[in-house]
Amino acid sequence: MSRLVEFRTLEQELAKQLAQLESLKNDEQLKHEIEFEKKLRDLLAEYQMGLRQVINILDPQANTASAATPVKAVRKARVVKRYRNPHSGEVIETKGGNHKALKAWKTQYGADVVESWLA
Repeated sequence: MSRLVEFRTLEQELAKQLAQLESLKNDEQLKHEIEFEKKLRDLLAEYQMGLRQVINILDPQANTASAATPVKAVRKARVVKRYRNPHSGEVIETKGGNHKALKAWKTQYGADVVESWLA
């Protein structure tokens, strides 16, 4: 990409972002939120409090819930699957699909065919 094309592209993006900024400046909800934040920060400074202290006052359990160690989910045990090859009569029992002979069967006969051999 040439420098001129890159410059024009960035210039267009900047113009679009400036338009978005101007529309946000006129948004009443944003003005209301900015006013609320300013008043809240002034109030916190007046009483020499931090946000964490206010949260602890308003909701004491919020701090203990986030500090608790998460419980590790127990994984369900895999089911043993039995595949019986109708051509050779050989039986394979496995909990996963990473069995060497099962993979060979799937390569030779196709995965759909081998899955139909579930006993």
